[in-house]
Amino acid sequence: MTFEELKLQFQDIVQRVKHLETFLKIAERSDERCEIEEKMAAADFWDNSELAQETVAKLSALKNIIEPYKKISATVEDLETAIEFASEDVDMEEEAIEIGAQLVRDLDKLELLSFLSGPFDANNCYFSIHAGAGGTESCDWASMLMRMYMRYFERKGWKYDIVEMQQGDEAGVKSVTLHVTGEFAFGYTRAEKGVHRLVRISPFDSNARRHTSFASVDTFPELSDDIDIEIEEKDLKVDTYRASGAGGQHVNTTDSAIRITHIPSGIVVACQAERSQHKNRASAMKMLKAKLYEREQELKAAEANAIRGEKTEMGWGNQIRSYVLHPYQMVKDLRTEHETGNSAAVLDGNLDPFIEAFLKSKLNIT
Repeated sequence: MTFEELKLQFQDIVQRVKHLETFLKIAERSDERCEIEEKMAAADFWDNSELAQETVAKLSALKNIIEPYKKISATVEDLETAIEFASEDVDMEEEAIEIGAQLVRDLDKLELLSFLSGPFDANNCYFSIHAGAGGTESCDWASMLMRMYMRYFERKGWKYDIVEMQQGDEAGVKSVTLHVTGEFAFGYTRAEKGVHRLVRISPFDSNARRHTSFASVDTFPELSDDIDIEIEEKDLKVDTYRASGAGGQHVNTTDSAIRITHIPSGIVVACQAERSQHKNRASAMKMLKAKLYEREQELKAAEANAIRGEKTEMGWGNQIRSYVLHPYQMVKDLRTEHETGNSAAVLDGNLDPFIEAFLKSKLNIT
């Protein structure tokens, strides 16, 4: 970027910042932040620790939006001053260009949030991984994906808890469901919904042959209590079982884990995270409610596409990304064509380039 190009881009940068201020509802979020900080100053704030922790998490989420915006807004003023000085002193041009380049990078990052305009994109989510056919190979792949996504959640500053997990017979996991808490958690993770394919030399094959494994990822938003989804008790089959895997000292001591089958839809949810069977049932019902709502929205979309004569693509069940570790290193998204040769970084949670490419492609489609 030259100094002349920077001057031409300045007004465009100002407009982008104004658009973000409106879209991200900065004024409303700032007012909400002040209200929460007043509540936290009260002497009895920590009397209800569970509610207090939720409030602290909400404040953190607000800051994650407000602070980057405030930084960008302040940098716009710095850039305007730098351009004025550089117009009179050529030696200042390089500094102005550096400020402008960093500002554009920060804007690009924050602008990703403007692609997350779905009704539940800002919500927390339930994130599931299921091993495909192939026994130990697929279970090991599912556990690799679990680690990859946990690393990604940590990079985003999100919290996660294992709600339910089934260990593989020999290695890895058959399935795992995580409750993910963070600003726009569902909006970002819906980019990962589908089938993930791994090609590698199997560590479980004594002949060191190449194997292909599959695992599927699903995500659905956590819904607030005011979303009305009717679930009749007669439509439910409830099973209790002894928890296994992660879960603390109570694991394998009581039948506290809950599995609920919604008979009309065939949807199955399970929870083993809590010591209390009652709490596990409440969590499982929240997941069932969210899954039923998501299913209803997908069916409506499928009907609308059928009327328009469009091909319906349900993300669940479609292969979206290939991870090749042999005979070469490559991770490629089959929807956006985005790819990288640094498979190790991807498997360590560096998913932002893939998710950003997906969000931008969806915006272009619509």
